[in-house]
This record gives sequence, structure tokens and C-alpha cells, in this order.
Amino acid sequence: MAKRNTWQREAVREALGGNDGFISAQGLHAELRDTGSPIGLATVYRALSDLAVEGEADSLQSPEGENLYRACTPGTHHHHLICRNCALTIEIEADEVEAWARSVASQHGFTEAKHVVDVFGLCENCSAAAQRA
Repeated sequence: MAKRNTWQREAVREALGGNDGFISAQGLHAELRDTGSPIGLATVYRALSDLAVEGEADSLQSPEGENLYRACTPGTHHHHLICRNCALTIEIEADEVEAWARSVASQHGFTEAKHVVDVFGLCENCSAAAQRA
């Protein structure tokens, strides 16, 4: 059942949609506060968690262990390439991963298996900048 749509939740949804890549709850909270919003950090965490559960946001854990969020199209299953430096995020097709996940799950008697695959690296621009440094 969907949660009630409050002004705080809508503010979080809009701010998340205004970002191209993944962002932390703290980062999104800071952006909202910079625009004058009185929204609290705990409310941002709750709204992001709810949006992720309902499929309106992707959620992943950064290599440092921080939860990051990004707006997405509800009901779509996809994977990401994520730059460790600038957080550029690209949705990718991964048919081979899908087939592998189904096969491994089946081999071990699992059904209704779910998975998350996110590939972290350096994007083209950050790789070029690192080589120049």
C-alpha cells in the first residue's frame, strides 16, 4: 500500500528527480535546506526509504557503505555503471547477468530470486583526468 503523499515526501521526490546520479540522504537534505526547506533529515531518510520500497527510487550502497538513492522508473529492473569519483550513473542492460542469476538460483533450488548488480569504476572523463594528473 502506498504511503500518503505529504509535502515533505513530494519535496524529496522532486529533489531526487533533479539529480542525475545517486545521492545520499544527507546530500539531498543539504540541497533541500539550501532552497529554504524546513524538512528534517529523519524525514528525508524515511521518504527515500519509502520511495525505494515502492520502486520510485533506486537504492544502493556505495563502496564506503553509505546508502545512495536515485529516481527511477517504477517497475523496471536494471543495473548501473557508477563512477566512483563523480557519481555519474548509467543504466545498463545485463541479459547475461539475468540468465546467470536464474541459472545459479535454479541449480540450488531457489525460486523467485532477486538480485542487484552495480558496477563501480571511473567514467571516461574521470579516467582521463586521472591520467593527466
